[in-house]
Amino acid sequence: MAQRSIRTDRLIPILGVAVIVLGALILWLVTRGGFGTDEPSPEARARVQVREHLGRQARISYTEEGRRLAVCGYITDGDEVIAFISRPNRLMLETDPLKQEFRQIQRDLCPGFLTRPPAIP
Repeated sequence: MAQRSIRTDRLIPILGVAVIVLGALILWLVTRGGFGTDEPSPEARARVQVREHLGRQARISYTEEGRRLAVCGYITDGDEVIAFISRPNRLMLETDPLKQEFRQIQRDLCPGFLTRPPAIP
């Protein structure tokens, strides 16, 4: 019995169609959000960080978006109002012992935050 083999001139169009179909499937999945999880918004991330750091009683009273996915704002914890900077991997509070680092990061990531408007002459 003779062995059957697929000739190269028939194999190339079949592989070409398979590549196009797989490419279309991947494109469809990517546009539908089929890969990975949706990342939370920077404000939602800050809310989670504040709850983990200070507990459920702490409330974010004001936020503004900064540079490079940072969020700057104020936390109300009982009677105390605390400024904070939330980055994707870190939450810094105004009351942290590293006050100079907080000021430097605040100037870099949220340049207009915690600054007074210029005096009107």
